[in-house]
Amino acid sequence: MRKTFTPSQKANIAVTVLKGQQSITQIASENEIHPTQVNQWAKIAKEGLSSLFTDKRKDEFKELRDRNEQLYKIIGQRELELDWLKKKLHLDAP
Repeated sequence: MRKTFTPSQKANIAVTVLKGQQSITQIASENEIHPTQVNQWAKIAKEGLSSLFTDKRKDEFKELRDRNEQLYKIIGQRELELDWLKKKLHLDAP
């Protein structure tokens, strides 16, 4: 039967690896998993650590700014199209 681990358990195993006090093989045998799996969890933990320290508010504002810029671009394009159509249909007031 396959053993399943909670995210918390995986994190604890990865932290143990990152501490460097035990070898991968020791950690794997204590937790009854393959050393390759331990390495994968440690790699995921290392890659994800930097995201823990990012300011999520900046990301939210960036998304809003990008969305606003996109909408303003669309509005500008529509205004140009409308002006062009008015000229073609002679709807401009003289």
